[in-house]
Amino acid sequence: MSPRTLFSPYARLFVVPGARSFSLAGWVGRLPAPMLGLGAVLLVEGETGSYGLAGAVSGTLALSYGIAGPQWARAMDRRGQGRVLRLAMAVFALSGVAFVAAVVAGGPRWSWFVLAAVAGACGPNVGSLVRARWSAVLDPAGRQTAYAFEAVVDEVVFVVGPPLVTLLATLIAPPVGFLTGVGFGVAGGLWLASQTATEPPAQPLDPTAPSRRWSVLTPTLLVVVVTYLAVGTVFGAIDVVVIGFAEEQGAMALSGLALAVFAGGSLVAGLVYGVVRLPGTLAARFVGTAVAFGLAAQALWLVGSLPVLIACGFLAGLTIAPVLVSGTSLVESRVAAGVLTESLAWTITGLTLGVTAGSALAGAAVDAWGAERAFAVPALAGALAALLALAGAVLLRDPARPAVPDRLVGGEIPG
Repeated sequence: MSPRTLFSPYARLFVVPGARSFSLAGWVGRLPAPMLGLGAVLLVEGETGSYGLAGAVSGTLALSYGIAGPQWARAMDRRGQGRVLRLAMAVFALSGVAFVAAVVAGGPRWSWFVLAAVAGACGPNVGSLVRARWSAVLDPAGRQTAYAFEAVVDEVVFVVGPPLVTLLATLIAPPVGFLTGVGFGVAGGLWLASQTATEPPAQPLDPTAPSRRWSVLTPTLLVVVVTYLAVGTVFGAIDVVVIGFAEEQGAMALSGLALAVFAGGSLVAGLVYGVVRLPGTLAARFVGTAVAFGLAAQALWLVGSLPVLIACGFLAGLTIAPVLVSGTSLVESRVAAGVLTESLAWTITGLTLGVTAGSALAGAAVDAWGAERAFAVPALAGALAALLALAGAVLLRDPARPAVPDRLVGGEIPG
């Protein structure tokens, strides 16, 4: 596949007025995703020497983020993105600074968990907001390419974020890494909030309509969310275990680079996945990519040195973007009117709840077994993701929508 063939569908995305600006704002606003969890681990471990405590605090931040995300998304579906984002960013900035101050000043440890939870809860998922904007301005034939592009953006963030936060934390001071992530999040969020022209129209609540609070949780969404719980567990565990392993190898500053390799593999796969024509339904692609993800994660059992970690990380990374893009596309194709942002936010909730579990489990495993043996946590979580997708395949049948796969297969932007 030539570079021109690969990139031309992505170039056509940005013919859409305002697309460059809201996508770039979304890129900046997503930088906290890899920086805050990792930054919290580096900050707390640096102050206490405990990976178990560091993983628990980082997991608390991710847990509150995952729980609050759909609530922010529901509010944005009803009241508009800009209005809600401004409020969220104000509280996010204050709570993030307060968390760092509490840790550095040696405040009560319960306050670390409380402030980490508040900071996480005030960070709306910017990726779902950008995807909702793409959905509002593209027809279905263009959305696979747009979602693949956003998956690539996610991976660029995870290529840049871990080395940046690690270098800032190790070469300057641990608080600097976390606070830089907060700064990027606030800047990107406010920039996105200012772009009203591409904001999806609000869907005010109809007081005469029956409650839809839980109606958004369709069988399709539930299967994707539950699978993403296991996928997120891999992500959360990798963050903690790689840092511990790099420290054991006497190369702590390289932990961010090792983590970036996972994202680098995913970036390559995401670029290709967004433009190729794949056989089968969206549901079949989701199950297939989840199985591939689970199989690739088993390479982590082989890790015994940093070079092997880098090779296994790139291999595993090649399967990340496809499972994320296929799951997002499947959910979007079956979403009910007026709940797109909320539905996409629930998929992120699955991932972040998994990150919570992965951070905590991996932190305890590193303290108890050592980092090399703790790679069992992400390897087993990857296998679980494959099994959950296979078990849920029967619930993904949607005979009422036979046209969906054909509309999304090409990934081409008309015109």
